Amino acid sequence: MAGIFEIAAAGDNSYFFRLTAPDGTVVAVSPLFSTLQGAAAGITAVREHAATGHVVDRSAGKPVRI
Repeated sequence: MAGIFEIAAAGDNSYFFRLTAPDGTVVAVSPLFSTLQGAAAGITAVREHAATGHVVDRSAGKPVRI
């Protein structure tokens, strides 16, 4: 089963989305958007770019092999 994008209100005319794993674990939380349409566009952008995104290790430890 795939993750779930949830859009929620964050007060007066602000929205955000979160991506949850099938077990309910929150994987990512977006910044605030001023419109519901903006939050939906943010989800679309994540869907389009996440699968092809490069992994960059910026930690102080040893590089991670992915």
